[in-house]
Amino acid sequence: MRQVAVIGLGRFGAAVARTLTEQGVEVVAVDLQKEKIEDIKDYVAVAVALDSMDEKALRSIGMEQVDAAIVCIGENVQSNLLSTTLLKKMGVKNIYARAVNPLQEEILRALEITKIIKLEEEMGESVGKTLSSPNIQVSMKLATGHTMAEIKVPKEFWGKTLKELNMRKRYDINVVAIKKLIPSVNDQGQKVFKETINDLPQADDVIEETDLLIVVGKEESINLVSNHK
Repeated sequence: MRQVAVIGLGRFGAAVARTLTEQGVEVVAVDLQKEKIEDIKDYVAVAVALDSMDEKALRSIGMEQVDAAIVCIGENVQSNLLSTTLLKKMGVKNIYARAVNPLQEEILRALEITKIIKLEEEMGESVGKTLSSPNIQVSMKLATGHTMAEIKVPKEFWGKTLKELNMRKRYDINVVAIKKLIPSVNDQGQKVFKETINDLPQADDVIEETDLLIVVGKEESINLVSNHK
């Protein structure tokens, strides 16, 4: 079984970790924040809270032996670059790292890693596809070759639970979160909607008409669901 390290467990990193696990990959999840480790530990093979800029700490969990590492750290550019450099130094052959600006991308390119993940650019490339399918709100390519998309709920799904829909088996896609609009009344007495995100959906969660599903899977599978009547 392939072993892949996912470093940085923000929304993007957590989605990558879960998708890899669903695809039968042994995932080693790493983040400095213990609460993020707690959130992911039941979904991956190994989840460890440590500083990815600490070589000794990385070696203590056998990081140099993984088949690939994906550095998903976004805003902390220093942590991203130093973590990537350490992985390179330790001999990890396949390294994927996220870049959030041109200078960071240039430095990562100089490190000669396997692939630079540019979410903003890949999001831009997907705009045409998004517009061609009105039920897809936004989509992005993941390092795994899969796509993450936010889609409107097809009418056939209204009122059904995730267990009843069985989207993993029927469409080969995973629901990683549900975005809900909760009605309320503001100080002016107007009806407004508050957006909430359930990022740990359960089998008995009921899908409602106004929900948006955040899913991960093959692009063609997502298109099939989004175009469902």
